[in-house]
Amino acid sequence: MRPPPSRRRKPRGVSVGLFALCLAAASSLQSQGVSLNIPQAIINATVKEDILLSVEYSCAGVPTIEWRYTSNWGVQKKIVEWKPGSPANVSRSHQDRVCTFDNGSIQLFNVGVSDSGYYVITVTEGLGSSQFGTIVVHVSEILYEDLHFVAVFLAFLAAVAAVLISLMWVCNKCAYKFQRKRRHKLKESQTQEIELQDVEC
Repeated sequence: MRPPPSRRRKPRGVSVGLFALCLAAASSLQSQGVSLNIPQAIINATVKEDILLSVEYSCAGVPTIEWRYTSNWGVQKKIVEWKPGSPANVSRSHQDRVCTFDNGSIQLFNVGVSDSGYYVITVTEGLGSSQFGTIVVHVSEILYEDLHFVAVFLAFLAAVAAVLISLMWVCNKCAYKFQRKRRHKLKESQTQEIELQDVEC
């Protein structure tokens, strides 16, 4: 009669070693990846204002940074592409209107209503891993210019009204003086007539 087969226990050291190896591989892959942070995902601006599309990234090595623009009606444009420390390749549509920073941020100068839309940044590491983020920009008309025009127009109307009121006051004074002189002359002529009548009597 054969003895029952004994169950062999797998050594725990092998499984713990595999687990540690997996953790090390995951951490090494994570360290090689790209992380991207966008402090302000929505920007409200007015016409002729300068805006900063601020981002922060971290990765191993020197990445390639690209910004693209998509309008509210779907038109897409490439704005700029560069590597930190190297000259930026700016598109014609944004020539002399964009400034790049080594942390991945860009600044747009003298924005207009047509600059409203979605701005997508893509940070690509040399090994091929990439990360992207989106900033929504709303550009509105400057309302205070219209209010300034209305204020100037109302001030002009007030000045014209003040001049007209002054002219009416002066005319009223002149008319009052004229009527007073006329009454005085009428009284003088009446007294003279009465004196003549008394003399004739």
